[in-house]
Amino acid sequence: MTNTTLTGIPGFRVGHWTDPVGRTGCTVILCPDEGAVASGSFLGPSPGTREGVLLAPEKKVERVHALLLTGGSAFGLSAATGVVRVLEERGVGHPTPAARVPIVPAAVIYDLLVGSAAARPDAASGEAAARAASDAPVPRGQVGAGTGATCGKYLGPAHTAPGGLGSVLVERHGVRVGALAVVNPIGDVLDAAGRVIGGPGVGPGAAAFTPGDVESTTLVAVVTAHLLGKAEARRLADAAQTAMARVIRPSHTAWDGDAAFVLSAGTQPPADPMLLGALVQDAVAAAITDAVLQSRSVHPAAPRGRGRRRGR
Repeated sequence: MTNTTLTGIPGFRVGHWTDPVGRTGCTVILCPDEGAVASGSFLGPSPGTREGVLLAPEKKVERVHALLLTGGSAFGLSAATGVVRVLEERGVGHPTPAARVPIVPAAVIYDLLVGSAAARPDAASGEAAARAASDAPVPRGQVGAGTGATCGKYLGPAHTAPGGLGSVLVERHGVRVGALAVVNPIGDVLDAAGRVIGGPGVGPGAAAFTPGDVESTTLVAVVTAHLLGKAEARRLADAAQTAMARVIRPSHTAWDGDAAFVLSAGTQPPADPMLLGALVQDAVAAAITDAVLQSRSVHPAAPRGRGRRRGR
């Protein structure tokens, strides 16, 4: 069976922990044991992250050992502790005089108004996801970090549609890129032809939008085996952000805390930068669409509670 998801890139493994009752979960991407060169791009007023600053090109540490994407808003960041625990047990981490320290960036979506607000990924959840990680095709839909994700929220809870988790692998002229997306935007999600597949689809005019009470964020992770420097990874992460605008309308609003990560195993020669950038954008757009197509037959539980916290 051909693997057409992120784990089709050798060295990367993905695991989920899913709470189908509380409607939340987390997803772990494990890198090769030696780590992956990584950077990230963060847009929106309130991204929820861990180790985000470390990913800036000027920071000293270049390699990360795993990436956590999680529900539960800021509470869910505690799941990274469980991932660190598993990596430490395996002797994986950044070498220091006292110990190897696993570097695990993380980012969250706000899903507390779907299912149970008391259900949040924790350290045990992160550990379970890390132990479940494999190089098998990534399970997609309303699983892992995409379990409580929704889209098209600008008219309120009655009009939301399933978001979810999607993953694709794209290849052209021998260059390969894998992408995974956790899709939880306030805007509609469109397919490649511009048709609305998630959300009410009332159009892009600002006057038509009355933001609802369910907070929003889309998270994407892009991986490649082609050699990248940290600054190059950052530029590709910015490109990944622009790809969101192809298939999310409106994108990057005041209610979205979008984050994009790019990780390179560095086991293959550098790729043509123009081609690589194009493939990153194609992969991100396709992964976002895939998340909704995999999830839209599932009807989410009615959002609970009221409130208007932005971003995460």
